[in-house]
Amino acid sequence: MSLSIRNQIHGTVTAAVPGEVMAAVKVRLDGGQDVTAAITLEAVKELGIAEGSAVRILVKSTEVALSTGPVEGLSIRNQIPGTVTEVTTGAAMASVKVNVAGGELTAAITKDAVTDLALAAGSSVVALIKSTEISLANA
Repeated sequence: MSLSIRNQIHGTVTAAVPGEVMAAVKVRLDGGQDVTAAITLEAVKELGIAEGSAVRILVKSTEVALSTGPVEGLSIRNQIPGTVTEVTTGAAMASVKVNVAGGELTAAITKDAVTDLALAAGSSVVALIKSTEISLANA
């Protein structure tokens, strides 16, 4: 199956904590980072997700925010450090590619944000992703 979602990083499920309707699924990415995905219990069952399952995290580029360092006092728990490898700017928006341990993430952010954060190839950044914006697929 082909997808328009370019952000796909492999990992292994370390825990799946069920709730009434949703589950918090913790994934250790191949690069060693830990992320959490909030997905439905139905999806957990349909995909057969359990501790030790090989998965891919999927994140739309529009759901990846960037900061120039770790952020405290924020509900976003998924904070993945990396290095900018490429910045492509248009009239209003920009595409920023970030090399992270185990893969690459692309963030679609405003051109103004690129300027304000002084982002360029070689810049250190942290990719911020809400757990509700991470989808999972079997690897």
